[in-house]
Amino acid sequence: MVNAGFTCPNRDGSKGNGGCTFCTNSAFNPAYCNPRLSVTRQLELGKEFFAKKYPQMKYLAYFQAYSNTYAPVERLRAVYEEALAVDDVVGLVIATRPDCLSDEIVEYFTELSRRVFLVVELGVESTHDVTLQTINRCHTWTESQSAIKRLASCGIIVGVHLILGLPGETETMMEQSVTAIAELPVTLVKFHQMQVLEGTVLGRQWEQGEVKLLHWTAEQYASLCSRLVKLMPSDVVVERFVSQSPPSMLISPRWNLKPGEFAELLKTKMN
Repeated sequence: MVNAGFTCPNRDGSKGNGGCTFCTNSAFNPAYCNPRLSVTRQLELGKEFFAKKYPQMKYLAYFQAYSNTYAPVERLRAVYEEALAVDDVVGLVIATRPDCLSDEIVEYFTELSRRVFLVVELGVESTHDVTLQTINRCHTWTESQSAIKRLASCGIIVGVHLILGLPGETETMMEQSVTAIAELPVTLVKFHQMQVLEGTVLGRQWEQGEVKLLHWTAEQYASLCSRLVKLMPSDVVVERFVSQSPPSMLISPRWNLKPGEFAELLKTKMN
């Protein structure tokens, strides 16, 4: 993972302030992802971390923190090319928002995808505009659809993030989101269970009873995921079902399951 020091349009006032109500990037950034360090140094530290267990590994530089296309294309080109110059880095995964893709950026990504492995991951989160407004996402489902189609038409691999259990959403609404995504030219999907974290707007709202969230057990969530997978085309890769946050930051849900343990639980629901 790399933190290149970007921000988001719903943080800097161009579209909104405060960011998404659920968001705190410190919950999923390793210690070496520090924007005060160069891209090269962050990647070298990450390689040192993984090399002990996987000494022959090649790497994809994952730009995850905030919106990694929210900058002029000249700056983007500089940080991405710096990453690709690091030994054993063979491609890029770039996480961003559907509304942060200028014509110049898409043109650059099209050229980039022809010479290295490239995935652009879009934080769609939900296909329901009422939910997107509730979480202060500051983009619409229409913008997500447009971004997915636009990138895919240029031959770029598109990944989508969906959060399951967002405020006010029912399981039927989540099934509708997955069905809608399944109709688009998406290659990869990552599901994330809704996590309520300390220090977020959502954390305060939840503790004060201002929002209602579904309270799944791990088994109930696994049952939902087993149904959602069956709505996806067979050629779409589901890369993730659960995300992890530091226990010290996590308010709910506290399942105490590692991803591998959840995968085994999910297998029991798929039969």
